[in-house]
Amino acid sequence: MKEKLFIFSAPSGAGKSTIVQHLMKQGLGLEFSISATSREPREGEVDGREYHFISPEKFRKMIKEDAFIEWEEVYPDQFYGTLYSEVENIWKRGKHAIFDIDVVGGQNLKKEFGERACAIFIQAPSREVLEQRLRARATDDEASLQLRLGKAMFEMEHATHFDHILINDSLEKALAEAEKIVTDFMAL
Repeated sequence: MKEKLFIFSAPSGAGKSTIVQHLMKQGLGLEFSISATSREPREGEVDGREYHFISPEKFRKMIKEDAFIEWEEVYPDQFYGTLYSEVENIWKRGKHAIFDIDVVGGQNLKKEFGERACAIFIQAPSREVLEQRLRARATDDEASLQLRLGKAMFEMEHATHFDHILINDSLEKALAEAEKIVTDFMAL
């Protein structure tokens, strides 16, 4: 079996993390690829579980050392990236890598791995629903929320660059559709 990658991208609040977490529990041979970030951990986040938390200085050093498949400076001094070592270790264990990653990162991974990767864009049914979901999370102040909403509008313009667009208007339906996309791609 040739191991594959499943790339789930979406604007913040569209539901990609919920969908990815669901897929991880389905016994499909998926292993979560933990991204690296230079942002501070949120309450309850653990280094090496949600992210590899790295200082901005160390992140820049690792960029120069070509440690990342892809990386992006999402906000000033706030980097996100995918380590080569992370994907290699997942594949060595005979698993498929699954990503919960921003849109630019998702496009970069698809470009890097081509036909070995399935890229799925998760979209909220509307901008209003997306804003409601972000406000309900209560993890951002108003300025950060407005930054996320602005970025979401940019990201939604890139949905057509993905293999699949999944509208998350009903969670049950979105979960079933995501499972079908993953199992169909594994069968190829």
